[in-house]
Amino acid sequence: MERGPSAVRQSDDLLAAAAGVGSIGRAAGALARLSGRAERPAEDSLERVFRGWQLRPREKGGPCVGPTKRGKGTKWRVLADGAGTPLGAYLDAASPSEIRLLEATLDSVAVRRTHHPGRPRKRPDRLIADRGYDSNAVRRMLVRRGIEPIIPARANNMVATHQDGRRLRRYQRRWLIERTIGWIGNFRRLTVRYDRLMETYGGFFHLACALITLRKVLK
Repeated sequence: MERGPSAVRQSDDLLAAAAGVGSIGRAAGALARLSGRAERPAEDSLERVFRGWQLRPREKGGPCVGPTKRGKGTKWRVLADGAGTPLGAYLDAASPSEIRLLEATLDSVAVRRTHHPGRPRKRPDRLIADRGYDSNAVRRMLVRRGIEPIIPARANNMVATHQDGRRLRRYQRRWLIERTIGWIGNFRRLTVRYDRLMETYGGFFHLACALITLRKVLK
């Protein structure tokens, strides 16, 4: 090694001459084999399986998933009392309109007793809803159930019924249900649906409603 770099022969290379190091030569043989060109190992089956795009080979979906303007999702329908406590909830695909899901949402309310013993009631006294529910058929359905509709009409609906200005003042309290929806949206498990089964996703949704109700009761 006292000679210059240009004078060093191939046979004087340390790895090539490592076979003569030591009496046994086992470690030297392993070092000598390292002097060969490193080659990339062949792609095995595990690498092919665990590529990111093959972990999701099928399109995302599941029961109660429908297209929206921003993609696909599940629609939340929640019925709350005057304090914003959830009383009933109904989940369905995002495609159907609110009008088609109103009766199912009302039926999700648990039976509660009135002031008169022996008379179970499964309805609120009045329902405050936005203009998405503007339909005279919906108002008639609510009246048949004994519910007063507080639903403002759209600007182009000139034949809307139940538009008493004094009763429509209650519409100012609609922010309570928006707050309840915001409380449910704070549960990250619900904002993005990762569960394919509706039983799993619905269970977590009703658990969130139960936790919100418990907080209101213990407050």
